[in-house]
Amino acid sequence: MANTYLLSDESKHYLCCYYQILDEMIQGITTAKLTQSISRNFIVQMIPHHRAAVRMCRNILEASDNTPVRRLAQRIITQQTQGIEIMEGLVDSCGQLINPQMDLRLYHRRMDLIFREMFTRMGGAPEGNRLNAIFLQQMIPHHRGAVRMAHNALRYEVCTDLVPALRNIMDTQNREIRQMQSLLRRVGCQGA
Repeated sequence: MANTYLLSDESKHYLCCYYQILDEMIQGITTAKLTQSISRNFIVQMIPHHRAAVRMCRNILEASDNTPVRRLAQRIITQQTQGIEIMEGLVDSCGQLINPQMDLRLYHRRMDLIFREMFTRMGGAPEGNRLNAIFLQQMIPHHRGAVRMAHNALRYEVCTDLVPALRNIMDTQNREIRQMQSLLRRVGCQGA
């Protein structure tokens, strides 16, 4: 009797790429050079987060022929790439807004909790041969992390030009979380 738990070569390749992306995202977020500006700190930690989403989506595009998953991945690539460009354009000007030490401490304490939970959930996503479902189960905590990061930043004084980007992250990624949850429930997404 064949072992139905064996990972296919395609799954092994997908998962190895995913864990490399996750490790690099964690490295980028945790080693970002932080300053006295919540606005700048948010940007320099969100850019590696967005870059990871783009790479995660490219990873599933190599492995999946599921049309709804491919469409979602392509949309995420477009949105996250635009978000990176916007934030790169804001980093210097928004970095001029300096926050009080107490605000910085509270902001970073909450961010550390958000990061820990996100890293744990992303690292604990299931492994197997149903790559579409696995991708969605990896991407949902990634998106939830971004929503929580943006919500946390909005609790403090941030650069006025950054506010629309924060609200956009919350709106688009909450909408995509709902779409991913719906895709997970659909039978067509359960296969590779």
